[in-house]
Parts: sequence; C-alpha cells; structure tokens
Amino acid sequence: MTTEKKSWLYQQLFTGWKKFEITYIIALLALQVIAYLVAPDSIIGMISGLSGVICLVYGMKGRKITFIFGFIQTIAMTYIAWKTHAYGSFAMNIVYVISQPIGWFLWGNDEAVNSFSASVKKKLFIGAFFAWLIGWGILANVGGQLPYFDSINLVISLIAQTLYIFKYKENWSLWIFVNIANLIYWSLLTYRVFTGAVDVGTLGGCLSQVALQAALLFNSIYANKVWNDYESSTENV
Repeated sequence: MTTEKKSWLYQQLFTGWKKFEITYIIALLALQVIAYLVAPDSIIGMISGLSGVICLVYGMKGRKITFIFGFIQTIAMTYIAWKTHAYGSFAMNIVYVISQPIGWFLWGNDEAVNSFSASVKKKLFIGAFFAWLIGWGILANVGGQLPYFDSINLVISLIAQTLYIFKYKENWSLWIFVNIANLIYWSLLTYRVFTGAVDVGTLGGCLSQVALQAALLFNSIYANKVWNDYESSTENV
C-alpha cells in the first residue's frame, strides 16, 4: 500500500517533464523570489506566488496534485486580497478555496480533457461578457479597487474555474484573458501603493501578485496548447 502511494506521488510530481517546461518553471519560481527580495515585506505574498506557480504548472500537466498547491495559494491570496480591498478577488478566492477539494475528487489520474462545440463556446463567451458588466456595477457600488478589472477577476474567473475543475480545455482561453486583466490590475495597484496614492496592503504583497500574474499568463498560454494536444491525442486513439 505504501509503495502504491509513493508511486502515485512520484508520477504526479516528477514524470513526463520536457526540458523547456523545467526551464520555465525554474524561471517563474525565481521571479517570485526576486519580487520578494525587491520588497521583502510580505512573506504571505511570496508563499502565494510560489504555490500559485506550482499549482498552475501541475494544472497545465493535467495532474490532480495541482489542487494541493492550489489550496495553499488560495488561502494566502484570500488574505492579500482582503488587505488590499480587492473585494472581487477576495470573493473569488473564497470560491477557489472551496473548489480545490471539489477538483481533487472530480479529476482522474489521466490527462484526458473535455471540450465544447463551437456554438456552446460562442454562448459561453457572450455570457461571460455580460456577467463582467454586472460584476463591474456591483463592485463599483461597494467601493472596490479598480472595479472594471476586479470584476474580471470575480466573474470571469468563476466561469474559468468551473470549467477547470470539470477539465474543459476552454478554461485556458478565459484564464488568458483573466491573467492579462489581473496583470494590469496588480501593476496599477502596485504603482498606487508605491506612490502613496492608496494606503491599503503592502508593496511586497502587490509586487508578488504582479510577478504571479505574469507567470500565470505565460503558463495559461502554454497550457492552452498542451490541453489542445491532449484532446488531439485522445481523438486519434
């Protein structure tokens, strides 16, 4: 029994990696450490960044161990979002925390993925657009930071995360959009904290999220290709 558990863990963690993937993982993790060294005022921010990179990298590989690292990252990120008044992000991270054990039970141990038809994809993206507008209005009324960006992090992320835990490859298209918006959002918030325009959160906490979103954007673009390859290989079997 012990041997089987170790074998599963070894396969989840160490097998099937390309040299390119190993190189970019090391680079993305180094980016988180550099962000912390530049502004070492938020150890939680660094934990969020490191665990977030590891989580999404294993998610890119389609491995269910991603949800262990995801649980750590979402707990840390929930705290950061609350401290910076990023209410959309805070609400979404509560959903992320809950979704980690759900994803763990829904994902199998293989790399098979699901996909929608073209007509369903169109309806999905149109619905996501209108959901973003509604979220923008709600967050603006409660005094959230940059509600037009934060709404993307709330409503679009919710849709993307739902698709992710059910292993639909279209989740990565939405994540690319979310990561671009979040990269802009946290960059603007970092600048405002640095210049003293706002006094919420810490520079290190915000900077760690800039580094994390840059890493997640790169990973989402690559994961979109990888999951498309998974689907193609499955169809050819």
